Amino acid sequence: MDNHAMPLRYTTLDVFTDRRFRGNPLAVFCDQPELPDALMQTIAGEFNLSETVFIVPPRDAGALRRLRIFTPVTELPFAGHPTIGAVQALVDSGIATSGSFALELGVGLVPITVSRRKQGLPFLQLTTARLPERRDAAARRAELAQLLSLDDQDILSDRGLAQQYSCGVPYLFIPVRDRAALARARPDLSAWHRTLKGAWAQMAFVFCRDPELAGSQIRARMFAPTLGVWEDPATGSAAAALAGYLADGETTATGPLRWIVEQGFEMGRPSLIHVEAEKADGRVTAVRVGGTAVRVSEGSLLVD
Repeated sequence: MDNHAMPLRYTTLDVFTDRRFRGNPLAVFCDQPELPDALMQTIAGEFNLSETVFIVPPRDAGALRRLRIFTPVTELPFAGHPTIGAVQALVDSGIATSGSFALELGVGLVPITVSRRKQGLPFLQLTTARLPERRDAAARRAELAQLLSLDDQDILSDRGLAQQYSCGVPYLFIPVRDRAALARARPDLSAWHRTLKGAWAQMAFVFCRDPELAGSQIRARMFAPTLGVWEDPATGSAAAALAGYLADGETTATGPLRWIVEQGFEMGRPSLIHVEAEKADGRVTAVRVGGTAVRVSEGSLLVD
């Protein structure tokens, strides 16, 4: 071993699944020395996962810990699968137990609930710090089809077409005809730069109401090639924003709405994301995202 290198302990987890080698992989550095931003970004690039999360001391006294979340190329103010995975790492380390607490993210304080089950993994749920925000999408149907290497008729053109929503991270939501069309989707990088350059949302969440499993309501894929993530197996921040999209389309004016979103199946990383929205007088008043996570590996990263 290099005697001059500093070891940093990490774990990896698979998130939004209860079985290893499924779901969305995540690297977590828990309660290690707070590192320079550039080094954290370099480490995230080394792991080259959708995100790597660093759990550090909070600045806000109301938070248990603060999360720094990095893709291979940039830091994010909020992301769902790193938050859920970080909670499982905190539970595994004994820092967190059953009940409720808050984590500090770039979007503010994020309420967390850990529900112990008699058997199996705990169910982990976050409540978004921000309510869904909507902006119209300027792209036309043909441009959306080019974006995904699909035919025009694969893109649903009724009721709203594509919309941009955010619960801290903006996504372009594109509804497609069915699961077969979803499976054919392939990002066209040149079309991506041409269509989404300067757009509020640089990431696309493509979905249909044609799930594979009984009990699910939505099948989805997420593409962010310009952010270093060609496709993501499970995207909690997108699922949170999707709750706003779906809730706005529901006739229910008051009460809870729930969906189970299938994602990552086309990648061989099947994931299930539990999404909830609360509505009052026709407006969304809360969004929650939940699931389970399982620890896969432990190790040390050596840094100079």
